[in-house]
Amino acid sequence: MARYTGADCKRCRREKQKLFLKGAKCESAKCPIEIRPYPPGEHGRGRTKDSEYLLQLREKQKCARIYGVLEKQFVNYYKEANQKTGKTGENLLRILETRIDNVVYRAGFAKSRDHARQLVRHGHFVVNGRKIDIPSARVSVNDIVEVRESSRNLTPFQVAQGEAGDKTVPAWLEANAGKLRILVHSLPERQVIDTQVQEQLIVELYSK
Repeated sequence: MARYTGADCKRCRREKQKLFLKGAKCESAKCPIEIRPYPPGEHGRGRTKDSEYLLQLREKQKCARIYGVLEKQFVNYYKEANQKTGKTGENLLRILETRIDNVVYRAGFAKSRDHARQLVRHGHFVVNGRKIDIPSARVSVNDIVEVRESSRNLTPFQVAQGEAGDKTVPAWLEANAGKLRILVHSLPERQVIDTQVQEQLIVELYSK
């Protein structure tokens, strides 16, 4: 399985903003973007001409990196979003938001999306009673996501229970930390998705 194995903090620096890829580290003074708020590399502090294409490309890269999706899968998501009714950009974000790894992260059961992906891959979750270990699997309305009984005493879930309420859970989800359960009330609308991306630039990029 192809995956990015480089430094996550370089990705934030390249986009010149925090993408919150490292959990608690992103909130601390040790976050590299606080120390070096410019792109990595020899020419990181050089002046870059922000062409229309560059702005569109950077927005796409930023979105893919936030959700931890590689190019081929991202393109497939865009094609799927483009075939649905409604605005393509909003459809794309909705697809990304309903991935099981993102749901686990949004509910506060993992420190980052990378952490959530690891927990899902290791088979610690069930959806409607069925074990799931594919992070890209998507939830639907009225789905119930739960931590497996045999995994509930593991440290990540004990921490999640202890920190319940510290993180704001989006309105389309209901997280019950005591029971380590997530209820999917609805599919997310754009106004409740707080991901800081301009999805229209992504649509313009792929529409060329």
